[in-house]
Amino acid sequence: MLRNITKLNITKSIIGSARRNVSTTSRLSDIFKVQDEQDFEKRVINSKNVVVVDFMATWCNPCKLLGPRIETVINEHQGKVSLAKVDIDELTDLSLEYGVQAVPVLAIMKDGKITTQIVGLQDIDVLRKWVKSNI
Repeated sequence: MLRNITKLNITKSIIGSARRNVSTTSRLSDIFKVQDEQDFEKRVINSKNVVVVDFMATWCNPCKLLGPRIETVINEHQGKVSLAKVDIDELTDLSLEYGVQAVPVLAIMKDGKITTQIVGLQDIDVLRKWVKSNI
């Protein structure tokens, strides 16, 4: 019986800890993973807002470092700009269509067209300045 009570307390502790670590921010809707070409057209090309497109790959270490940085910058702009994550391994045709030859690549799209892009890992201050000057 004592053993069951201890297990129950440990389980409650783990569940409580997990609940505290779940983010409930509404800004997550500004950051999304592109599912396919139709999703890209709907959510990026036809977007009324500026969209930063993050061409990335899961195996790319610089992409793993850049992702949280650009997400922070996007969240700072509170709905003025969105972030679309495009996995080049899943959406090869889309990556080729936009001339992505190396990752990471960040591209700013307005009215369905790329206006500017940067390649490679960037410092968060560079990203802030880049996004601010293009929205």
